[in-house]
Amino acid sequence: MYAIIKTGGKQVKVEVGQTIFVEKLEAKAGDKVTFDQVVLVGGEDTKVGTPLVEGATVEATVEKQGRGKKITIFKYRRRKDSHSKQGHRQPYTKLTINAINA
Repeated sequence: MYAIIKTGGKQVKVEVGQTIFVEKLEAKAGDKVTFDQVVLVGGEDTKVGTPLVEGATVEATVEKQGRGKKITIFKYRRRKDSHSKQGHRQPYTKLTINAINA
């Protein structure tokens, strides 16, 4: 059984026992999180939402909060004697999916 949920402006396909990385959620490690924006529930009988599946939820446990690898943004303007360098680390939340309730 699998589900497609909406979180952080993205859609993520999840299965029970799977570990996923999503945009940062306001929760501490060990907390339970429930997603109620379920777009699709698949398995032996597939339910497609219009736009969401009624009464379907996905339960997950927060494993940790973290920050991704550093990326470097370098802007160079030729012939203008101008350049800028900036770094960025995107925060994330690591989740383990516990249950899919359809």
